[in-house]
Amino acid sequence: MKLIVSLALALTASTAFAHGNVSCPAVPQEEKQPQKELQKKLEGEGWKVRKVQNSNGCYEVYGVDDKGAKVEAFFNPKTFDRVYPEGERAAGKK
Repeated sequence: MKLIVSLALALTASTAFAHGNVSCPAVPQEEKQPQKELQKKLEGEGWKVRKVQNSNGCYEVYGVDDKGAKVEAFFNPKTFDRVYPEGERAAGKK
């Protein structure tokens, strides 16, 4: 029983950390690009998009990136620039 409770707590904690501290600047609704356009862009880059949703002013994408890694990624809804949680950064950037 303790193992089940421990696993449940660990899964809950990892979900909380996945979001980190992410937010996008406020964008008026008329300036936001459609989520389907982001999905098409990413799929054109080799991603397999499972789901796109709104989260803290960003578009949150669940899927598999062009390198085959499972991802939960955030994008600015106006520019489609990737937004990283506080403490994370793009690969190769300092």
